[in-house]
Amino acid sequence: MTSSWRNWAGNQSADGVTVLHPAGTGELAAALATAAAAGRRVRPLGSGHSFTAVGRPEDLALALDRHAQLLDVGPTGLVTVQAGMPLHRLNAQLAARGWALTNLGDVDRQTVAGALSTGTHGTGAAFGGLATQLRGLQLVTAAGEVLRCSAGERPDLFSAARISLGALGVLDTVTLQAVPAFALRAEEGSAGLGELLDGFAESMTATDHVEFYWFPHTDRCLTKRNTRVPLAELDPLPRLRRWWDDEVLANGGFAAVVAAGRRVPALVAPLARFSAGALGARTYTDVAHRVFVSRRRVRFREMEYALPREAAPAVLAELRRAVDASDWRVPFPVEVRVAAADDVPLSTAYGRDTAYVAVHVPARSEPGEYFATFEAIAGAAGGRPHWGKLHSLDAAALAGRYPRFGEFTALRDRFDPAGVLRNAYLDHVLGTA
Repeated sequence: MTSSWRNWAGNQSADGVTVLHPAGTGELAAALATAAAAGRRVRPLGSGHSFTAVGRPEDLALALDRHAQLLDVGPTGLVTVQAGMPLHRLNAQLAARGWALTNLGDVDRQTVAGALSTGTHGTGAAFGGLATQLRGLQLVTAAGEVLRCSAGERPDLFSAARISLGALGVLDTVTLQAVPAFALRAEEGSAGLGELLDGFAESMTATDHVEFYWFPHTDRCLTKRNTRVPLAELDPLPRLRRWWDDEVLANGGFAAVVAAGRRVPALVAPLARFSAGALGARTYTDVAHRVFVSRRRVRFREMEYALPREAAPAVLAELRRAVDASDWRVPFPVEVRVAAADDVPLSTAYGRDTAYVAVHVPARSEPGEYFATFEAIAGAAGGRPHWGKLHSLDAAALAGRYPRFGEFTALRDRFDPAGVLRNAYLDHVLGTA
């Protein structure tokens, strides 16, 4: 039986796809071995939160919704989970046991496998992306072989498979290092873009987790500064205030703003000024994952580039000049975050402290020159595109931005010589052997 597939944003789709729902390592391995013997192409399905076609199936898809259980939480916080579990379920189950992931992105609907494989990250100058919390994994290769990997067992494969785009095999289980549950004191307010860029290094390291959102066509930014504190200091927002801020204003109100801008483009700039001032300052303290994560009910398309941290102010200043000089109408804010350097071969933060700059357009809009101009600005600064977000780079360009790119593709060719796990996107960004 065949079915259709679409991603969250609606910009990637596939028809005539055979979907299997394996449960357990044995069924997963058997499905891959059978597909390989039949010469079929296979892609694992996550939650479809990538904007690129990294997860787009072309023939056979493996949905991991029946392979999504928490298997173990050890006394030191080593957490083993089947790869299809969504992050929001993992966060809730860890919290109930007194544990937490040390850092998260601002979306938690992805599966653990999808989030790891595309390099999901949060913000925090001293904190790496999700892959840096990985301590072990079990991988099922294209031939159906089950391999255990860690720093002490197949270390080369483990190093590369932490962010693999699903090109080395299908993740079966992963072991993450959790930390004792903690709270975040959230301080949100407004600042001028100029002052944030002038003091970028100081602003982005002022506390544990810092980010800001610049509203194009204005000088205004929404700032978020989150400080790690003990659970004993919990002081959450009243339920009505949280509902009003996060559902009515941040989602319902913003949806109305985006819709109005689509109908009357001339309204985008004045509505941006309105939006920049609509969300007032607030301070509260809540369980970490409730602060890290925001619900995204207004759908969009996104491009994000990872930059050498010191290059971010100049990139943002040039992007602002480009917006001001154009006739673009940009209703979505530009998101700015930071992360620590890491050693994962395909990580966007490989070998350098990093700043992330992300641009967005409504899901049904074409990014056009806005994304193309931003990509050129970011590329001139040595930017690396997020693997799950829109970009135009091919394998030749990416090889020049990742020192260990050839090492990764050699492993891909070794563990999937017949290209069972390839699709057109992987051929574009990793090349064909």
